[in-house]
Amino acid sequence: MTIAVELPSLGESVYEGTVARWLVAEGDMVEVDQPIVEVTTDKVDAEIPAPSAGMIEQILVSEGDVVEVGAVLARIDPDAKPSATPSSEPASVPAPPSAPAAKSPPEPASAPTRESAAAQAPSVPATP
Repeated sequence: MTIAVELPSLGESVYEGTVARWLVAEGDMVEVDQPIVEVTTDKVDAEIPAPSAGMIEQILVSEGDVVEVGAVLARIDPDAKPSATPSSEPASVPAPPSAPAAKSPPEPASAPTRESAAAQAPSVPATP
């Protein structure tokens, strides 16, 4: 069973909105009330939350599309297993840790510069 994500009423006399940006992609796991899409109207900009936890099964409208209040924007599968998404994420996760590992050595290099600055400071105040 899938759950429809509909464009809610965003205010009095607001009958449609423009999908500005998707905050999730098909296959992503979401939690209840997690913002999943940004919608703009002539009166308000709003983030539409997920009505249920689960996996984004299908995104039905594209960024830039104008949709009416009540239109189905996406479908969520509440029975999807979260382990399916993490198995694809670990492939992405190892890449970022190697990049921070490369960034880590420069950070310790900046710490010694602070120490050398501190070492210079005591020699200057030594003369009253």
